[in-house]
Amino acid sequence: MAKESSLNHSMDSATKHYSSMFFLPSYRTALIAVAATCIIAVNLVTLLLFPSLSTLALGISLFAITYITDTIVSKSLLKSDPIFSIRRMLALSLVCWVIWQVFIILGVGLSLAFGWLLWVKLTLLGFAAVVTLRFLAFNATSSAAKWRQVLSILLGPALSIVAFTVFWTSISSVVGLQVLPFMVISPIIGYVAVYLLLYSIDRLGRKTYSLPALPLFRAFLLNWVTDQNEPLEKHLEAMGVDADIEVTILKFDASKPKAAIIVPQVHPGPFKNIGSSLLPSLMKKDYEREFGGDACVPLGILGHELDLASQAQNNKIIAQTIHSAKFNAQNKLASPLVRVKEGTATASCQIFGDTVLLSFSLAPNTTEDLPQELGRIVSEEAKMFGLKNAVVVNTHNCLTAVIDTVEHLDELKMAASKCIQKAVVLQTKPFRVGSATMFPTEFNLKCGMGAGGITAIVVEVENQKTAYIVIDGNNMIPGLRETILESLAGLGFDSSEVYTTDTHSVTASVTGRRGYHPVGEVMDHKLLINYIGEAAKKAEAHLEVSNSGYLHFTVPQVRVIGEERLKSVTTLVDRAIVKAKHVVFPIFGAEGLLFILLLLLF
Repeated sequence: MAKESSLNHSMDSATKHYSSMFFLPSYRTALIAVAATCIIAVNLVTLLLFPSLSTLALGISLFAITYITDTIVSKSLLKSDPIFSIRRMLALSLVCWVIWQVFIILGVGLSLAFGWLLWVKLTLLGFAAVVTLRFLAFNATSSAAKWRQVLSILLGPALSIVAFTVFWTSISSVVGLQVLPFMVISPIIGYVAVYLLLYSIDRLGRKTYSLPALPLFRAFLLNWVTDQNEPLEKHLEAMGVDADIEVTILKFDASKPKAAIIVPQVHPGPFKNIGSSLLPSLMKKDYEREFGGDACVPLGILGHELDLASQAQNNKIIAQTIHSAKFNAQNKLASPLVRVKEGTATASCQIFGDTVLLSFSLAPNTTEDLPQELGRIVSEEAKMFGLKNAVVVNTHNCLTAVIDTVEHLDELKMAASKCIQKAVVLQTKPFRVGSATMFPTEFNLKCGMGAGGITAIVVEVENQKTAYIVIDGNNMIPGLRETILESLAGLGFDSSEVYTTDTHSVTASVTGRRGYHPVGEVMDHKLLINYIGEAAKKAEAHLEVSNSGYLHFTVPQVRVIGEERLKSVTTLVDRAIVKAKHVVFPIFGAEGLLFILLLLLF
């Protein structure tokens, strides 16, 4: 569990950086801001030195150059590079113009006291700073040919300096002789500075983790900015290892398939649409398309040590699950649901034929990932009490600021043992099952809900009605589970439980400490509980006498990104950014001094 906590910390650190990097203004906002910066800001500053209509022409020409060159870059030079859309090019240009404007304003201010040539030199210094920034942005993120990158970097700034030079030469023809050498030499210096920075980052990855830092960084950017999963998954596939993945299915059939609880021993991560992050909703969708009824995919007893390397591996598990699930459910009896609390730990179990469905919760304390060892202990315990099979589930339904799951392992084991022992002595009887799924349009990934929505499976044994509620999200805020259970009790459901799938499709969807919202953090609770109640009542309305069936099978040779390798990747992301912060000031500080020396020579 200490390793798991360390891995979660490294993933949170990586997600924290990336989830805050790509919130850009809209196309319209960026366009207006660039126009205002070029036309209004440049004109107002320049008018202080040279009040004439030519300053207006200068501002308009700078905006036209920026817009036209950004369009050429996004539509032609880098059209195969999805990061560089016209919106992002304008946003980059806006940042560049804000930086450049600082140098222009400083130059004008000093020129009022020391002569207008100081404005020229500081504007050239701003040009060098902008070119360096563009070298950094394009070299770190673009996979296009080098000549395309260099042309994309220099085209806008170079033409802007030409516009400035035309304005300056109208005042003094001598200025042109000073501008040209600096325009040629400064990009070379900027390229060298950026190369040293990126080389230091790439060297960190290759030397410390044997990982290609820059290709990984570009792949991360492509995923975060454009949602492309293939480039990053290609790296994860190469770094991954093959593993045999176990899957358990507990399904319920009546006149036709009613419902299924599918528990693959796969962690639905690591983030966004990478690897197995989407597995719960994909599995649900494909299973329901094949068999009908409602399926849910709660979290098994495991952590990030079994994240899949790619969505191709998802498809392998889903295909095998659908193929294997074509069996008849024949067990006609079930026990009531039993719940035992031991200290902080709560175990809930219900027996279907010779199979026990058992879930763990530590709510109102944090219920995070649980070690695989716990699942094996429960399976052995079930066999000791005469049961053949066990489906063990982590409810994953409470997240607080304190994660101390490891301290409650003994309580979890004891609660499971007592719960099974209590359930096996109860008389089993015929049962009825109903199911339903709701897809709340008001809740999306940014709210903390994945594409699987809310699934309700209702089981009635004699006079007891139990609602199993599975929400496609990553954990829940404290107290929400208890509120939901209270609401379900008010609707006539006796002993229910609420699960989340732990889908990491919601991760990196918002800025903030975690990069995602647990279920209920930003959702309207009343609306959420109404949807849950509606799903449960709809499932209740479709109750039918049912049979249960259990299946356990193994999907061989599935590519996973193991815990240690995943930790290396996510730690590298964090350390690369930290490394950049350490070296950026010495490198670019030296570059700036060199630029100043060059300007003093001209």
